[in-house]
Amino acid sequence: MTDRAAVLAALADPHRLAMVDALAEGDLAPGELGARGGLASSLLAHHVRVLETAGVVVRRRSDADGRRWYLALQWSPLVSVAVAERDRRAAARPARVVFACTGNSARSQMAAALLAAERIVPVASGGTDPAARIHPLALDELDRRGVAPAALAPARLEDVRRDGDLVVSVCDLAYEQCGGDLHWSVADPALEGTTRAFAAAFDDLVPRVRRLAAALASSPTEKI
Repeated sequence: MTDRAAVLAALADPHRLAMVDALAEGDLAPGELGARGGLASSLLAHHVRVLETAGVVVRRRSDADGRRWYLALQWSPLVSVAVAERDRRAAARPARVVFACTGNSARSQMAAALLAAERIVPVASGGTDPAARIHPLALDELDRRGVAPAALAPARLEDVRRDGDLVVSVCDLAYEQCGGDLHWSVADPALEGTTRAFAAAFDDLVPRVRRLAAALASSPTEKI
């Protein structure tokens, strides 16, 4: 349980609130976050420590490069409200959203299915090294949640990606290899290969997709 007073105190600082706003869009390495706010490493470390202690931010080691870390928001009700209340600049809507991961068999398939269900923009997904089929446990999880798959089989990212797409990486390896407009550092459920792991990945994706869908729904047209 996060302490409400600690969360409110952490969010009361303008630097930390700006960091939370940045992380609301996607996960960032500490250096990336510091560069956005122009913060010296010592000051950045202090603010990150406060946010971590309050349970606002969690740190996750990259699945691809163990020397690299990503910071992600813990989507508590207080954090959701704080992010929703910020002044938002109108952003143009992309032609399409493409979710990227390595095998395109689990995380990117679930993310694409979630956003496709919102019927806001065309959605696709692709992998840097696509698997032969969508993981059965990913299909089971979508079925359990009442969400229809957005594709019948994995696809190669380079064949899917085109100009005008907003590319959201849901895999550290894909992001560190190919980049992307946004990055969501979601643990690969196929490594554990259990129903619990796939449910956890789905739960991790839900608030992120929900926020992206809200941003897309309120934006005009062409790049977010």
